[in-house]
Amino acid sequence: MSNMQNKRRLVIDTFSEVFDLLEPWADETFYDFSQVNPVLGSTYVIGRQQLISNKEKIRDLAESDDYQVIFGNSAEGAWTLESQLKQLRVDDLARQHRLLLIAGAPVDPRYRALVHEHFLPRILDYQETEIAQQSTDKIFTKQNKPYKFLFLNGRCRPHRRYLMERLKQLGVLDSSLWTMLDSKPLPQNYYQLFDDAGNDVIATPSPIRHLPRKYEVDRYRDSRIDTILIGRTMIKQELFKQEWGEIYLTPEPYVDTYFSLVSETITYESNYSFRTEKIAKPLAMGHPFIVAANQGFYRDLRNIGFQTFSDLIDESFDTIEDAQQRMNRIVEVVDDLCQQDLDSFVKGCENACKYNQQRLREIREQERKQFPDRFLKFINE
Repeated sequence: MSNMQNKRRLVIDTFSEVFDLLEPWADETFYDFSQVNPVLGSTYVIGRQQLISNKEKIRDLAESDDYQVIFGNSAEGAWTLESQLKQLRVDDLARQHRLLLIAGAPVDPRYRALVHEHFLPRILDYQETEIAQQSTDKIFTKQNKPYKFLFLNGRCRPHRRYLMERLKQLGVLDSSLWTMLDSKPLPQNYYQLFDDAGNDVIATPSPIRHLPRKYEVDRYRDSRIDTILIGRTMIKQELFKQEWGEIYLTPEPYVDTYFSLVSETITYESNYSFRTEKIAKPLAMGHPFIVAANQGFYRDLRNIGFQTFSDLIDESFDTIEDAQQRMNRIVEVVDDLCQQDLDSFVKGCENACKYNQQRLREIREQERKQFPDRFLKFINE
């Protein structure tokens, strides 16, 4: 921020994703916006929970010309953030540019938003990641691994269930180390899949599965899961003790698999790539990956400096517009890869994987250095 002058008094929600980046320049911080006395001419950065709890107060400030209000929610990408604006009934303020946005991915141009790459830098903020990265070399030296790929799923989104069931039908799922922490059935929408008896498998409850104890991070290894819940609800909150458990890393699942099948948050809902902790984890660990995401995800990942594995994997599915056809092609690529010499495959990925680890560190430093100035330019325009 040394290159720019802050023209406004800056007040920041301590639970906003950009709090740690902007705290040195804040005039005031808060964790309960109901206790904040608005000061004329101030800029307020407000997180999701405080917007939910203080919606009318925030609307009054946003509708006034005396304040600048920013909804800081870079933990969400384009489709999910836009959905939240509508659910919270503040979409009109955002479209009028009375409520500015900090988003985790590009959004509809009707909104005025600053993009903050939240998850990629955040994965490196934890000591567990630093310790886990010390085992990266084992990924490439260990042979005859017990599992072919790692396939981690929390919330049962339609594309994740579709991938799981297609892999199961091909007999490939059993060779993976996989999880599904949510059992709810899903309505028919973008994906349709039927078993031999004609039953819609997407609309039936999902099997719940969490990692074997030896592969779970230490802090959750002794979590007690109520077996009564299995088969009818989500166990993520119980497993992770109401914490953001997905962010922590332990090396064993990566050492004992040849690649990650990453099911990102967004597949069909948006034209904009939203990168979360799901892709950040194999990047941080130096693990080869195949990503099920929106069309153009690979293109956008390469555009920010990461390497993929097109010399070893057919990644042309990234150009397929139809989401179900894209998922079908990904399943074919995974199935084909599992029939190959995976010891040779993972060795061929080593240079790109270690390059990606270094690029991730560079992005973290860039974001820390550049975001404050980008933010000031954004609010002073």
